[in-house]
Amino acid sequence: MDQNMDINAFEGRIVKMEVDYTATCDEKIPLCKEMAKTESKFNEALEMLLQLEKQTRIGADMVSSSRVLIAIVQICFEAGNWNYLNEYITILVKRRSQSKQAVAKMVQECCTYVDKTPDKETKLKLIDTLRTVTEGKIYVEVERARLTKMLADIKEADGDVTGAASIMEELQVETYGSMDKREKVELILEQMRLCLAKQDFVRTQIIAKKINIKFFNDAEQQDLKLKYYDLMIRLDKDSSFIKTSRHYLAVVDSDLIAQETERRQKMMIYAVLYCILSPYDNEQVDMMHNLSKNKLLEELPVYKELLRLFMCKELINFDALCTVYGTELNTLDIFDQESTHGKKCWAELKNRLIEHNVRIISNYYTRINLKRMAELLDLTEGECEDYLSRMVNAGTLTVKTDRPAGIIHFSTKKAASEILNDWAFGLNELMNLVNKTCHLINKEECINNVMPAPSVTSS
Repeated sequence: MDQNMDINAFEGRIVKMEVDYTATCDEKIPLCKEMAKTESKFNEALEMLLQLEKQTRIGADMVSSSRVLIAIVQICFEAGNWNYLNEYITILVKRRSQSKQAVAKMVQECCTYVDKTPDKETKLKLIDTLRTVTEGKIYVEVERARLTKMLADIKEADGDVTGAASIMEELQVETYGSMDKREKVELILEQMRLCLAKQDFVRTQIIAKKINIKFFNDAEQQDLKLKYYDLMIRLDKDSSFIKTSRHYLAVVDSDLIAQETERRQKMMIYAVLYCILSPYDNEQVDMMHNLSKNKLLEELPVYKELLRLFMCKELINFDALCTVYGTELNTLDIFDQESTHGKKCWAELKNRLIEHNVRIISNYYTRINLKRMAELLDLTEGECEDYLSRMVNAGTLTVKTDRPAGIIHFSTKKAASEILNDWAFGLNELMNLVNKTCHLINKEECINNVMPAPSVTSS
């Protein structure tokens, strides 16, 4: 680049350097740093640098201006004068026509001092000062994001999780063009973690959508993939079993745990169980078939057989299931009876089993006595009606109940296209009957016209 020209990268325009202060800076900056080591000449050294800063700023020498700003904050830091450091950061940023490049360099230098502060109070004050001067400035958005993460960590360590989450939520890191993609994802995952910690599930779902899962296809990002799916499992495990199953299956496919056989098998077990616990629909059926074809399931014969039971068209007895699989299932966290989630999952397992049995009965019967159905399901008649009502409301079954007679009528739920076809077929049959009737009437009229009129005999 020409010595008399400089480019302000943050504005995209060329600024002409009126005076080159490189030689002056080479002379005065080391001199001022040496003077500042003497306490009596500390202020004098800063005054000299402030005068030099003014000259470089007015002369549009951004490189020299950056060097002077960095020198000022370095002198304050080396002297251990944190109050002066905070004061001069604020003053220098507010100077008229201050170069953005110089401000960015100074802020970057000051960020390195945060971890070197002598106590927590000084650290918080420095972070607050830097966050204040960087607010609303795109060219230091990355530094502000990192400072905000530090402040959130401090608040979380103090037990203020809500405050930490509120601070992190201010960051819209997905819009930061100058930030590395991995760092963006790390900050978004931190936002998700803090929102989960304060049980703000709606905001967590919104934040999670900012991450494109294709990012995790990169082999170098597998650690972030595991962290992401761990957060998603915590988010969805109480609200959507099918999504939780998909998250566990994604973890199984991760290259990072490919060599950890025990951990991989455990993730596969959870994927199978959460799929079984999911309400019946096309997505759940598709997921079951995909899991049954997974080669890893060959290493888990118990869970392969359990999955087969829920896929085959046979009734399952809950007591027999508990006898065969109960001991194995109770060793898992998912069915831990000491936790609310464990109790919920165990209740859902029984519900899915009964719903499976009802669907099997509907496949073999067009109508059945309610008392007989209750015997098959090992339920009371009232419980049987509750499950039928629930499945009808969910659209799984089409049922009509004759309560006085105690008869349940099953009918196949027809798709809209089938209903339209039946209507068209019925209409065609009706028109055929009308045409045939008209033809017979015309035939009778023709015969009647051809035949001679009967003669009238006189008495």
